[in-house]
Amino acid sequence: MKLLRTIRLDASDTFVFEKPAEPGEWAVSGAFAFAHCDPANLQGKARTAFRAGFLGLASLGRSTLAQIVDADEKHRSEIVEVLAAHLIARFGAPDLATARLAAREETDFAMSLCDHPSGTLVAVTRSHENGTVREVFRTLRPRSGAGHARAFEFLEVVGDDDGPVEHFDVAGLGKGAAR
Repeated sequence: MKLLRTIRLDASDTFVFEKPAEPGEWAVSGAFAFAHCDPANLQGKARTAFRAGFLGLASLGRSTLAQIVDADEKHRSEIVEVLAAHLIARFGAPDLATARLAAREETDFAMSLCDHPSGTLVAVTRSHENGTVREVFRTLRPRSGAGHARAFEFLEVVGDDDGPVEHFDVAGLGKGAAR
């Protein structure tokens, strides 16, 4: 069986989402989180979360990408229980039985997106059309033998416009690399 985990190829999620998911969290689509709002009225980071964010289950943060990973029934059960607890505590589910049923459906939907090789990245694009939330998912695969590349690099301007320019590799900071 395969499931989704959040992945962060660069620091962009920390800028675009109010609450970014941590890398490696179990993930679901999470469109249900917008059920009681009018997506047309969302602005800024909330709008970005609606349009392109998977829901990380440990933090209830958002991730632009999720990665398909191998999993087992224990992992699936863990996801259902964590999500059911969130559905009661944060999203108004009336009882544990109802929350578990909804969590199973959300988890099964996430599993249905995993009909690709492990390591494949999945991105979501959401829109609100005629009162309905529409989700489109696409997959991204690294070239054979290659790992996932960074999505962005940042160029930091130091001093005034005529001053030196430093190339700043945000993704490499964790590895101690700056160019």
